[in-house]
Amino acid sequence: MKFYYLLIRYRFWLSLAGILIGIILNVTGSAGFWAASPLYFLGVIGLFSHFFIGPLRLVEQYMESGNVEEVEKILKIVWYPNLLYKPIRSGYYTIKGNLSMMNKDFDGAEKYLKQSTAIGTAMPHADSSNKLQLGMMAMQKGDLKTAEGYYRAALRLGFADKDSEAVAYMSMAQIFVQKRQYKAGRDFFRKAKECKPKSKQIIEQMKEMDKYMSRIQ
Repeated sequence: MKFYYLLIRYRFWLSLAGILIGIILNVTGSAGFWAASPLYFLGVIGLFSHFFIGPLRLVEQYMESGNVEEVEKILKIVWYPNLLYKPIRSGYYTIKGNLSMMNKDFDGAEKYLKQSTAIGTAMPHADSSNKLQLGMMAMQKGDLKTAEGYYRAALRLGFADKDSEAVAYMSMAQIFVQKRQYKAGRDFFRKAKECKPKSKQIIEQMKEMDKYMSRIQ
């Protein structure tokens, strides 16, 4: 794993070094073009994969362990995000958005998550998570119409886990209660409870909302 990390981490410089060694061998006459061609081939493939695929394969383990500093170091290797393959570019902006959220940079988070959503992804669940977060940020700003649009889009795409689905339905219930459309609010809250979330925080929020729902007409 350490070798794989070093290979991806320093792929750009290793690729340049391979091409440079090939040129030196040609110029000095130590080897002909065809003898040095493997160095050229590997160098070109390495440069292409650095810009087209990037180092995002290395990010997952550090995200799971909460090593934000290492994640940020890896993302700094991506010098030109627009050259990344579209699904990978979408993932890159999602990670940037999540890091901004962790740093309480909500404007930055919104910008990056919107970029990820605009690009689209081959994984609908990742796109639904982005839309869920964008909906939550819109709600914080009091923009219920935009928030509702994001939540509906997220629910159409579906979620990989029931906790996120419950949050989306509960947020929709909050929106309709604020709009005084109580029947719709209760329907969405019922769907949230049917998700049977496991997160203690979500369960507590649901209990509080259940108390509020019992008081409204």
